[in-house]
Amino acid sequence: MNANEARMRALLSERRALIGIVGLGYVGLPLALAALRAGFSVLGFDVDPGRVAALNRGEGAFHHIPGEALGPALAAGTFAATGDMARLHEPDAVLICVPTPLTRHREPDLSYVEATARAIAARLRPGQLVVLESTTYPGTTDEVMRPILEAGGLRSGKDFFLAYSPEREDPGNDQFDTARIPKVVGADDDAARTLAEALYGALVVRTVPVSSAAAAEAVKLTENIFRSVNIALVNELKLVYDAMGIDVWEVIQAAATKPFGFMPFQPGPGLGGHCIPIDPFYLAWKAREFDVPARFVELAGEVNTRMPYHVVERLAAAVDRTGRAFSGATVLVLGLAYKRNVEDTRESPALKLIRLIEGRGAVALYHDPLVPVLPATREHPELAGRCSQPLTPETLRAVDAVLIATDHDGVDYALVAEHARLVVDTRNVMARHGLTGATIVKA
Repeated sequence: MNANEARMRALLSERRALIGIVGLGYVGLPLALAALRAGFSVLGFDVDPGRVAALNRGEGAFHHIPGEALGPALAAGTFAATGDMARLHEPDAVLICVPTPLTRHREPDLSYVEATARAIAARLRPGQLVVLESTTYPGTTDEVMRPILEAGGLRSGKDFFLAYSPEREDPGNDQFDTARIPKVVGADDDAARTLAEALYGALVVRTVPVSSAAAAEAVKLTENIFRSVNIALVNELKLVYDAMGIDVWEVIQAAATKPFGFMPFQPGPGLGGHCIPIDPFYLAWKAREFDVPARFVELAGEVNTRMPYHVVERLAAAVDRTGRAFSGATVLVLGLAYKRNVEDTRESPALKLIRLIEGRGAVALYHDPLVPVLPATREHPELAGRCSQPLTPETLRAVDAVLIATDHDGVDYALVAEHARLVVDTRNVMARHGLTGATIVKA
C-alpha cells in the first residue's frame, strides 16, 4: 500500500474525505444526500447555473426530493454546489454522474463523459479517487477515461485511483432510496477497488465487488437489458392478444399469481427515462466490435421503439370511429413524464406521441401536474415551452380524445371518464380505478 492509498483510506474511514459529485441530476443529487447522511462533506458540480443557484438556496430540484433535505447541510457548511470546474482538485473523491445518450444513429455519445474527464485531468492531483457512475458500454472506464486522466503524467492505481460503480436509481421509488440499494463496484486494480468499496460501503447497505471495471459496466447493461427485453415481450404480446380480442393486462395479472417462474412486466406506449431506451444499443454497438451479433437485444429495442406508432394508430382509429376525422382533431395527452409520479421527461414516449399526433394533422395538448412547462429535451427541442392545460370538465369536453400516456397518482380519472368524449388508455389505469365503458379504449 503506497502513501496515496493509505491517506485515502484514512480519509474515508474517518469521514474526512470531501466527496465531489459531477452532475446534480436524478442520480447525482440523491447520491449527494446519501453521502451527507453518512457524515461526509459534499461539493457538487453542475453546468446548469439555475440548478446550482437553486440548490445553494436550499430549493428542491425534483418532485421526489424535497428542498429541505439539503437545509441542514447548507446550514452546517457541509454541502455546496458550483459550476466552477476549476475546483475539481478540491474533492478527495470525484463521482461522475453525467448523461450518456445516443447519437441520432443510435451510437454511444460519450461527449459528456469525455468532457468531464478532461476537466478532472486538468486539475487531477495525487491521491484522488475517480469513479464513473454513468451507464455505458464495457471498456469505457479503461479505454476512454483512463487515457484522458493519465495524459498529465499521473498513473492509475499508483498516483490516483479509477473505478466504476453503476448507478441504480429508481426516481419516485419510496421503498428503495440510494442508501438501501446495494452498489456494484469494479476496478482494474486492487487499490482502486478497495477504496471504492470503502467509500460506497459508508453510503449504502452493501457493496458488491466485481473483478474489473468492464464487469461492473456489463452488470448495469445487463440489468437494463433484462427490463428492456421483458417489456418488449409484453408489448409484442399486447399486439398479438389485441388481435385475438384478449386483454393483455388481464392475462399478466392472472399469470402473476404463479409463485415461481414468472415475473410480471407491464406494456405501455414505449420506453422512457435515461436508461432502458438507450442501454441495449450501447451493448449492441460494442458487440459489433467483436463481430458478435446482439440480435435479441436489438430486436427488443426495435419493438419498444415502435410502440408509439402503434398507439397513435389505435388513437386515430378510435377517433375516426366517433365520426370525427383524426386530421384536425384535438387530443389531450395525459401525463408527459416517462413514468408515474416523477417529472422526468427524458426520452419520454409522450413526446414522441405528440410529434406523431401532430404529424398526422391533429392538435396535441397535454396535462401533467408535475410538468407545468415542458423543458428542452435532446430529442424534441421544438416542444420546449409548451404549458400543461388544466384538467377541468371544460378542457375535457373541448377535446376530441384524451390519450393517457403516464398514469400519475393523484389525477382525477373519474373526472376524465365522466367528461371526455373518448379515452385511449395505454397504462390500464382506468380499469385499475374501476372505470370502464364504450368511450374507454385500451391501446
